Amino acid sequence: MSNRPNPRISSRKQPKQARSTELVSAILEAAVQVLAEGGAQRFTTARVAERAGVSVGSLYQYFPNKAAILFRLQSDEWRQTTEQWGAILGDTARPPLERLRSLVHAFVRSEIEEAALRGALDDAAPLYRDSDEAEQIHAEGDRIIERFMRDALPNIPDAGRRLAGDLVSTTVIAVGKDFSETPRTDAEARAYADAMADMLCAYLRELERS
Repeated sequence: MSNRPNPRISSRKQPKQARSTELVSAILEAAVQVLAEGGAQRFTTARVAERAGVSVGSLYQYFPNKAAILFRLQSDEWRQTTEQWGAILGDTARPPLERLRSLVHAFVRSEIEEAALRGALDDAAPLYRDSDEAEQIHAEGDRIIERFMRDALPNIPDAGRRLAGDLVSTTVIAVGKDFSETPRTDAEARAYADAMADMLCAYLRELERS
């Protein structure tokens, strides 16, 4: 088993001026295009720099290697998903099961919209999936689910809530990803999301009754 360290995936520095922010945005936009066109196997910093219209040296000021660019794209996607889940599941003005139904619909739509990019990023996942940065983002997602489950299942033990939260989040993510790998119409997406939401809501109702 190799003890080779993972490549550095943190950005070298954060842009502080408008011009620097625009440069990083151009690099990331170019990276999305290069990744969508050629996949992770043909993704290189040289191709990204060329598409962005900047020198490789300018790119390296912010990203030390291609893994850092890919991780930035992936972490941005993870953070957007985490924010989506936090906003919907954390809306305590709405009943828990209504929140869950809204989440399922929103997540299925976003998975369909991002299917092409996500597939390419999945190919690059071994570069960063075990990193500290990735674990921190996922930990925040776990906390969102934990808080939601306390609202949805206030009368069952902690262990039962943890199991239910893991099952719900794993099902939504895995099923949404699988469903989005085939082009879908809006009607198909709504029907599928409704069916999945019905199933998960019935599961939580049964747990609360037991």
